[in-house]
Amino acid sequence: MLPFSKSGPIAQRGLHTVIRANIGSRSVHVAERAYLAPLFARHRTYATSTTTITDPVVLTESRKTTPNNKKKTLVLLGTGWGSTTILKSLDTNSYNVVVVSPRNYFLFTPLLPSCTVGTTESRSIMEPIRHIIGRRSKDIRFYEAQCTDIDMTKKELVLEQGEELDSASNQSTRINYDYLVVGIGGTYNTFGTPGVEKYACFLKEMGDVSKIRRRIKDAIEKASFANISEAERDRLLHMVVVGGGPTGVEFAGELHDLIADDLSRWVPELASKIRITLVESLPNVLPSFDKKLVYYTQLMFKKTGINLLTNTTVKKVDEKTLTVSNSVSGSETEIPYGNIVWAAGIRARQFAHTLRAK
Repeated sequence: MLPFSKSGPIAQRGLHTVIRANIGSRSVHVAERAYLAPLFARHRTYATSTTTITDPVVLTESRKTTPNNKKKTLVLLGTGWGSTTILKSLDTNSYNVVVVSPRNYFLFTPLLPSCTVGTTESRSIMEPIRHIIGRRSKDIRFYEAQCTDIDMTKKELVLEQGEELDSASNQSTRINYDYLVVGIGGTYNTFGTPGVEKYACFLKEMGDVSKIRRRIKDAIEKASFANISEAERDRLLHMVVVGGGPTGVEFAGELHDLIADDLSRWVPELASKIRITLVESLPNVLPSFDKKLVYYTQLMFKKTGINLLTNTTVKKVDEKTLTVSNSVSGSETEIPYGNIVWAAGIRARQFAHTLRAK
């Protein structure tokens, strides 16, 4: 088995300083749904608290949870960058503030790729939303739920509380608002590519980090068995990243560092066989960045052995292979893979389309 230790280079890269400069110096004690464990660290769980919509949490005994009827109600949808920034600076003396989100913490998303390989602890890039609320001078209500519909005539929101939408066990309720701020962000975009939803990993939420860690570890452990063919071992040790934007490039770089700095010591017989391929449909990676940075990135990929396939589109993803097409030559190729991470773009969430239709 791979060693579960935080004493190596992973622990010494020191990116916690970057995090704490952004979300404060306080320790973060809440992790997403308590099932996250670092890939190469001792297993830890972090307790989370949930609240039902019909029974709001009293933050302190001296605070009242009953809204002030003389004030207008302002509802914030989401706990991402926009909503959290507004929440921290909002004048709660003027509004009854209600925050609604299925995620009960703020997530520092730029360091998600670092969490996938253990460079950064998952809990270091999360701040509980109730921690933010608790520092405000007035009471703010938080509902851990998803907003699924809106009645703009009645100024009413429909909320569903549950792990999955459309589940029979979900609870729904309605709340009223005077002002509404929508900051729900985006979600991954598969562009309708067959098999992506079923077989690929994404990198948008903390749950995705846990899934990627597990798949990397499982692929390496399976490849260590002597009774499998070399072709199967090569497939298991082939990591494919789809998307040449900041997320895809950063993840490919973090994965390479894990192989070079840690796996080369822990599993040297396999580390030299691990391959990384990045697939990008455009002629270059990082298309929105300066050309000098694009050139430097592609040069570093070449020097570190990361295979870069530009002008290449993924046509479909199967359980063990993906089919790609080169837009220049028109040829199609089937590529075996052990793990695939899809970072090819984002799209609006369903509620945004619902709101637009109103």
